[in-house]
Amino acid sequence: MSDRNGRAVATAAAGAFCIAFSAIFVRLAEVDPATAAVFRCAYALPPLGLLAWWERRRFGPRGRGQRSLALIAGVLFAADLIFWHTSIEYVGAGLATVLGNTQVVLVGLLAWLVLGEKPERRLVAATPVVLVGVVLISGIIGGDAYGANPGLGVLFGVLTGISYAGFILILRQGNKDIRRPAGPLFDATLAAGVTSAVAGAALGEVDLRPYWPAHGWLVLLALSSQVVGWLLISISLPRLPAALTSVVLTLQPVGSVILGIVLLSEAPSSVQLVGAGVIVIGLITATVRRRPPQAAPLEGVPATGVGDRPTAEAGTRDS
Repeated sequence: MSDRNGRAVATAAAGAFCIAFSAIFVRLAEVDPATAAVFRCAYALPPLGLLAWWERRRFGPRGRGQRSLALIAGVLFAADLIFWHTSIEYVGAGLATVLGNTQVVLVGLLAWLVLGEKPERRLVAATPVVLVGVVLISGIIGGDAYGANPGLGVLFGVLTGISYAGFILILRQGNKDIRRPAGPLFDATLAAGVTSAVAGAALGEVDLRPYWPAHGWLVLLALSSQVVGWLLISISLPRLPAALTSVVLTLQPVGSVILGIVLLSEAPSSVQLVGAGVIVIGLITATVRRRPPQAAPLEGVPATGVGDRPTAEAGTRDS
């Protein structure tokens, strides 16, 4: 592995580690799902706005179309956050985070059903694996499933994956210039915060009064995940092969499960833990593609590695 790839892997791993704490902070804040979504975005806007301003001064303004796509992505991100925070209430921080990462498989299925794009073999192979994991987490099998309502937790976890898949697809279209990750992230965060506030008000779930220690946890959530974690991931994804990225980013759901057990005393059943492991295996299966064989170099002609160009195929459950 080259030094450049090594630094990119370390950056992606650090980002995954940051966002692994996000579900923990949501649980510790003990606020309604919409409230957590609103303040997660609100507290992240000042540092992201400062970074976006610096990017604009250095590289010039982004296109209007790019900004519009980022704002649309933010609306889907709001849905993702509210569904995910609700799932955390029902099935715990760790398992909810694993469920949210099913977007890796769901994005391909949505492209097939909506756009008519034929799925790749690896996606077809991964789908039943992920579905088995979802069933195991739901509590249908085994009588000691963890969570206030594991079935509803799974439902909202899958809705999280669907909305997150849409967010990832649209945000990537609005973030063509890898030199400035903060601008698109600022726009998406702004739209997500406004949408979460409107949705929360309609549901009667938004509490805008700042009180402690809840808002201390929300500040940590915003700075660690929405700012630092997402920026690190946005910087590293385009610089690594998708296969390597997908493996590194599985540290996030695995880390969330471990942190939930250690820090929150969550106690998933053995069946649910097996289900979480099965989903992680499915995610890796869906995103890791086999490297095609390289032709032998001609005499006197240096070899060039196939697949060395970084791609940004893999995604992760942010929160």
